[in-house]
Amino acid sequence: MAGIRRFEDVIAWQKARILTREIYRVSQAGDFARDYHLARQIRGAAVSVMANVAEGFERSRPGELLQFLSVAKASCGEVLSHLYVAVDAGYLPDREFDRLKKSTEEVSRILGGLRASLAAKRGTSKHLPS
Repeated sequence: MAGIRRFEDVIAWQKARILTREIYRVSQAGDFARDYHLARQIRGAAVSVMANVAEGFERSRPGELLQFLSVAKASCGEVLSHLYVAVDAGYLPDREFDRLKKSTEEVSRILGGLRASLAAKRGTSKHLPS
C-alpha cells in the first residue's frame, strides 16, 4: 500500500467505518435493539471489519496484513449473515436490508481486491480465494 501512511487512509477502512455506523444506527432501534444478542453480534462483526484493517496495517508486515485483511473479509460475511437474520425476523425493512447488503458486499469486494493486489506483489496470490 505504497503512499498510504495511516490506516485511516485505506479506502476499505473508510467504507467499513461507514458500514459500522449504519449497523449501529439500525441495531439501536425498535425490535432490533431489544434483540440484544443479535444486535451485539452484528455490531461486533462490523467493528471487527474496520479493526482488523487497522490492526493489519499497523503490524507493518505484509504477511500479517494479508492475514488481517482475510479476517476482515470474513467478518463481512458474518455481518451479511446477521443482516439476513435481522430481515427474516422483521427487524429491517427489505429496502434497508438491500442497502446494507450492498454496502457489506462493497466492503468485502474492496478487501478482496486489496488482498489480491498485495498477494500478487508478494507472489502468493494463488493461495487466496476471492
